[in-house]
Amino acid sequence: MRAITLFQRRVAAALIIVGVGVGVFGAVRSGSILIALGTGIIALAQWGRSSGRRRIIETYFPLALAGVLFTLAIALPKGL
Repeated sequence: MRAITLFQRRVAAALIIVGVGVGVFGAVRSGSILIALGTGIIALAQWGRSSGRRRIIETYFPLALAGVLFTLAIALPKGL
């Protein structure tokens, strides 16, 4: 997989920052989805960059966290 470009890194950072901001102001589901997408972009971009022996923690753990966060955001109840 190719390395992450500067534009992709900025998009991922913007998604994470906007997600945190949206979550702080009450839309936790939307904020969690944005954070999961931003984290997933960075995790997928880092996947192919590991040289030599691929370690499970460095390869799959960030992507698994993004997936679990996305699933949790979808499972959250609407409204309080």
